[in-house]
Amino acid sequence: MTDAQPDPAVPPTLQDDKTMPIIVYACYIAGWVTGISPVIGVILAYVSKATAPEWLQSHYVFQIRTFWLSLLGGLLGVLTLIIGIGALILVAVGIWVTVRAIVGLQWLLKGEAYPTPRNWML
Repeated sequence: MTDAQPDPAVPPTLQDDKTMPIIVYACYIAGWVTGISPVIGVILAYVSKATAPEWLQSHYVFQIRTFWLSLLGGLLGVLTLIIGIGALILVAVGIWVTVRAIVGLQWLLKGEAYPTPRNWML
């Protein structure tokens, strides 16, 4: 019985590289200032998802869903601006995205998969 040791001649894979999901979460938070950075973030999430290990894929699924749900909420906010509640909806969507990004970052920095990536709330 032998212990399976990694071969030192083979470079380590990026199994635990948290850089890209951190960048995506940062893009979502920066959306308050830039407006366009969440689009960059979702593109990065789509590109990175396929080659990521399963635990990181949960973060990418969460990030992708966050983008599309926020786009839906933002559209609802814009359409209801004329009746006076749109601004409140837009601010609520921005807060919702920021909270989701912060919670996602917390799970990511602990090195854990996001537990419920397909939920609407958290």
